[in-house]
Amino acid sequence: MTSAAYVLHSRPYKESSALVDFFTAQGRVRAVLRAARGKVGSIARPFAPLELELRGRGELKTVGRLESAGIPLLLSGEALFSGLYLNELLIRLLPAEDPHPVMLEHYGLTLQALAAGRALEPLLRAFEWRLLDELGYGFALDRDQHDQPIDPAALYRWQQDIGLVPVIQLQPGVFQGRELLAMAEADWQTPGALAAAKRLMRQALAPHLGGRPLVSRELFMTLKESKRD
Repeated sequence: MTSAAYVLHSRPYKESSALVDFFTAQGRVRAVLRAARGKVGSIARPFAPLELELRGRGELKTVGRLESAGIPLLLSGEALFSGLYLNELLIRLLPAEDPHPVMLEHYGLTLQALAAGRALEPLLRAFEWRLLDELGYGFALDRDQHDQPIDPAALYRWQQDIGLVPVIQLQPGVFQGRELLAMAEADWQTPGALAAAKRLMRQALAPHLGGRPLVSRELFMTLKESKRD
């Protein structure tokens, strides 16, 4: 069976093969790509739309056929690090062979937007939110834990498995109601909404990352710091 696919990660395996993590319509799969140093290996690179045929029934598959399905997207600079961040999120969060066709389509569209030079932060926040929602970890942004509408003048904190909890006084990590309502509408013109969305997504993703930092995020921060120097 042939499937649309993208390479998430690849590393050498045995003498001339590679062990490749693919994102496909059937979910995240790991497969051995033989003769990876030849022509087929040059095709198996991140951000390139592919057609993939896998063989085998075990957890580790073998690539039967791999062909290009379009022009590879050329990402550079911060867009490249953002693409690597998306890939690492998918590897870390997606269960193996758990189909998420909507997420696959959203991933492809996000890569195209990155390649076109669209603003990074809104794209990353939308991807993180969609991924959490697809995996069943989503929560309402316009209603609190008691299913009451978010008050734009109130303060809230996010709590795992509960959602948004009203708080009385300002404390580290809380969110203003107006920021949450702006996030719900993807209104990034509201002052502070984009920065608040970044904080909220970090809080919501952290429990599912097993306490290990994201390598791509650290590389991204290093890149930004080097640009300031």
